[in-house]
Amino acid sequence: MPSLPGFTCGLDATLRVVSGKWKPLIIYFLAQEGPIRYGELRRAVRDVSDKMLIQHLKELEADELVKRTDFREIPPRVEYSLTPLGRSLAEALVPLCNWGVENMVEVKRVFEQRQAGDAKGR
Repeated sequence: MPSLPGFTCGLDATLRVVSGKWKPLIIYFLAQEGPIRYGELRRAVRDVSDKMLIQHLKELEADELVKRTDFREIPPRVEYSLTPLGRSLAEALVPLCNWGVENMVEVKRVFEQRQAGDAKGR
């Protein structure tokens, strides 16, 4: 297996760019919707705060996964889209999405069971 400078393996490199609760969802919705405005993305990625969404978008842009296009209009209009590198990552996330769909009922059951156990321990 080739060694990557600064990474223990390829998965380590991948996890570093998608680390955080919201980045995979941002990438997913950008892949589904194409170029999208901030407000639309905010509605798609439910429960994310403005602070976290802005922070993650800036990090994804710095990692060259997301492109921010400012149309320099009044009122301001900005769109976000995936770069070719971002699209390739989105394609790599498809099997994880499929796994989630196929196992959603079981995962929900496990989480509910764990939550019930946590409640008993209090």
